[in-house]
Amino acid sequence: MNERYQSILSLRAIREFEPRAIREVDLEALLEAARWTGSSKNRQNWSFIVVDDPEQKDRLCDAGDFTDPIRNAPAVICLVREPDGYEFDTGRLAQNIMLAADALGMASCPITLHRDGLAAEVLGLPEGRRCRYAIAIGYPAPSSGPAKFGGRKPIEELIHHNRYDG
Repeated sequence: MNERYQSILSLRAIREFEPRAIREVDLEALLEAARWTGSSKNRQNWSFIVVDDPEQKDRLCDAGDFTDPIRNAPAVICLVREPDGYEFDTGRLAQNIMLAADALGMASCPITLHRDGLAAEVLGLPEGRRCRYAIAIGYPAPSSGPAKFGGRKPIEELIHHNRYDG
């Protein structure tokens, strides 16, 4: 298997980060990779809000239930779905950010903002925009170590042909 395929198989969410700021060149590269994510009909109905202010990150944490990675990370990229955007495209965007972060030697962790109304308020979103997901990013802390939950279900439990019951 080639290196790119191996990096896809080994990608894990990391919840502990070094306390240092993200280098501007790394952030720019990460956002450029995000910008090039494919989308339905190439509409690119998304935008990003990079949050690195500790107080703003704390306010954003109130919008979700499992948000410690936001507090632990030097920055979080909030994925804003623009009007007529698709959730599927937002998922593609999140995965591209995580893969790009890994390629740049960074760590990432996806976060669901369960109270997206509060997230919209904290982020100052105009009407018609929604932020349900964010990606905590930074450089992995030495203590982050190997993934705790690296196993996967057997493929036979996941694959169905032609019909679920088929």
